[in-house]
Amino acid sequence: MKGKVKFFNVSKRFGFIAGDDGKEYFVHQMGLKEGVRINEDDTVVFDTEDGDRGPKAVNVALDDGSSSDSGADEAAPAESEDEAGSEEEAESEDSADESEEESKDE
Repeated sequence: MKGKVKFFNVSKRFGFIAGDDGKEYFVHQMGLKEGVRINEDDTVVFDTEDGDRGPKAVNVALDDGSSSDSGADEAAPAESEDEAGSEEEAESEDSADESEEESKDE
């Protein structure tokens, strides 16, 4: 589901999201996906659960604007992991090249 952050208190680690369905969802920092930080007025995508005091948002991520389809949201982190892996490989190759050059100098 998509929604907009109405309020999020970083020090208290909770806030509320206004869902596109017109309902308000409680969100706790533990409900954010890893590495996600939200601020007031951010557009987010999330799953819902029934909490102790009403509906709550879980698996909250910033909306990239591409689609409201949950399958598209799951594909985005995989792409960034691939990019991170490519950077690590490039760094490994760079350090291997440097090691070869140092060996040649000796």
